[in-house]
Amino acid sequence: MTWPLVVGVDGSDGSLCAVDWAADEAARHGLPLRLVYASLWEHYEAGASGDRARPAERRLAEHIVAAAVARAGRRAPGVEIGTDIVPEEAADALLREAGHAFAVVTGIRGHGGLTGLLLGSVGRTVADHADGPVIVVRGDRAGLAGTHARILLGAGEPDTAAEAVRFAFREAAARKCILDVVRVWHCPVYESAEFPAPAEDPARAHERQATATLDALLGDATAEHPGVRVRPATVRGSARRALLHRSAAADLVVIGACRSTGPFGLGSGRVGHALLHHAACPVAVVPPRR
Repeated sequence: MTWPLVVGVDGSDGSLCAVDWAADEAARHGLPLRLVYASLWEHYEAGASGDRARPAERRLAEHIVAAAVARAGRRAPGVEIGTDIVPEEAADALLREAGHAFAVVTGIRGHGGLTGLLLGSVGRTVADHADGPVIVVRGDRAGLAGTHARILLGAGEPDTAAEAVRFAFREAAARKCILDVVRVWHCPVYESAEFPAPAEDPARAHERQATATLDALLGDATAEHPGVRVRPATVRGSARRALLHRSAAADLVVIGACRSTGPFGLGSGRVGHALLHHAACPVAVVPPRR
């Protein structure tokens, strides 16, 4: 069974941009596209006078979905397109879809309110809690157009990065482009005579450990995708700064999600938060496999 690429639509410029990006992505991977419009209008219909609320809202929903279908069809004529209009909160609808989707795609912001795809509410909630990959379509014109021919993977810890690694390799293979992989490392600074530096250069030891971790993370995926050109790098400093800087030359940034033991499930973390708000290209947040 082939899972679809799911896109949340609400008629806003952000969601239309997401539809364009998702249509290209579906064509690239040979996937069906599923457009989902979520609204709570049906829940409030009972309180409206007469029977006018439902038809008006339903016509609006159908118009928005039909326009999105036509747009995606023009963009990717060979892609199979399905739709759904659901009486739910947008975040709830997309979280439910994420369990049986190749990925869920959202725009950077929508109209706001009940049906909006504002990153601070719906997009961030879905990115933080979805069972599958979530892609937030944002960035500058070059990043959105995919003209860099480069995927950027932020290589995190082994317990959260394996699925992100696989996802990034699949993207690079489908696009026939370069995969840049960055592993950031840190080193304590010894400045006091009370805490002298160890005999071995600590920076060299930390860098060597980062390289070993990176090699282990990439080993299986590299063997599975021998045609992907991989450019691994270890960088000392801030992961947030390193990935934001490199996103300006990428078509997609891929990061793993951190699984929480608390009641809130998954989280994109501080680095993910920065990328979702400031990256120069779309961002994919990929959770570990359950």
